[in-house]
This record gives sequence, C-alpha cells and structure tokens, in this order.
Amino acid sequence: MDISDADIGSAALRRAVAIVMLANLAYFGVEFAVALAIGSVSLFADSVDFLEDAAVNLLILMALGWSLRSRARLGMALAMILLVPAIATIWTAWQKFMAPVAPEPVALSLTGLGALLVNSGCALLLARFRHHGGSLTKAAFLSARNDAIANVAIVGAGLVTGFLWRSAWPDLIVGLGIAAMNADAARDVWKAAREEQRAAA
Repeated sequence: MDISDADIGSAALRRAVAIVMLANLAYFGVEFAVALAIGSVSLFADSVDFLEDAAVNLLILMALGWSLRSRARLGMALAMILLVPAIATIWTAWQKFMAPVAPEPVALSLTGLGALLVNSGCALLLARFRHHGGSLTKAAFLSARNDAIANVAIVGAGLVTGFLWRSAWPDLIVGLGIAAMNADAARDVWKAAREEQRAAA
C-alpha cells in the first residue's frame, strides 16, 4: 500500500505534538515545585504556562484530523486558553506586591535555564510545521517560541537579583512580561482562527 506525503507529514506532526505535550507536562511539575519553594512570580507564571501548553498540544493532537471549520472553532477556544496564564500571573503578582520578598536567585536562574532548554527544543521541533494545520499548530509554535523568550528573561532576573539588585522587582517585572506575551499570542491565534472560519464559510 502506498503512503502519501500528506500521510507521512501528518504522522510526523502528530509525533512532534505528542513529544511537546509530554515535555511540557513533565517540566510543569519541576517548575511549579521550585516556584512554590522560592516564592517566584515569574516561575509560577511559566509553570502555569507549561501546563497550559501541555493541554493545548493534547487538544491539537486530538483535532488534527478535524475539518477546517472545527479546527477554526478549536483555535478560538485555544486563544482563550492562552489567556489563562496571564490572568493567573497577574493574581500572583498582586499577592507578591503585598509581600515583596526576593526569590532565591540561583534556583531562579537554573530553573529558568532548564525551562529554556525544554522550550527551545519544543520550538525547534514545531518550527517546520508552523505553517501547516492553521491556527492549531500556530498556537503550539507561538507558545513554545514565546516561552523560550520568557525563559531568557527569567534567567536574567535571577542574575540581576543575585548580583545587582536584591529585590522582588526583577522577578515581578518578568512575570508581568510573560503575562503580556501570552495575551499577545492569544490575539495572534484568535486572528488565525477567524481567517480559517472565513475560509470554511
């Protein structure tokens, strides 16, 4: 039986999405535990983002064979899901304002570095598929790419806290920046989903 290029591409995309989902779920546990231990807003924001990414990639894995119209609807739902980490981060940041204690800088930087390695690997894995599958794979790629950028900032916040400014502010600023990036990614995915919906109509 002949196997088409489309079938091979679909199988490769499914495998990539499954790997990304499992990697995000595993590192969520690591980062969330460290965030609670050292009281870091940026790590908390990023850990919630890892959990959200695992959920997004699970939904993508389920929906890859769906019609364009169904994928567009799911894309809109994913855009809303992408806002969850932003909202959770703002709430955590508000609590931190009430008790502005600097997180432990070495743990902050090392955990951020680990997250950078995971997210960079995920972004590279998804990069070749970012123009296939419409808003769904775009959501996965944008999320991994934005997370890698956020992780560089987390490492930087740890270094600043450890060597230049022993304060809660570097961590808070990075955490709020992560929230803003998630909101922007949600807007991009929503726009892509709307385009798919118009095409399906």
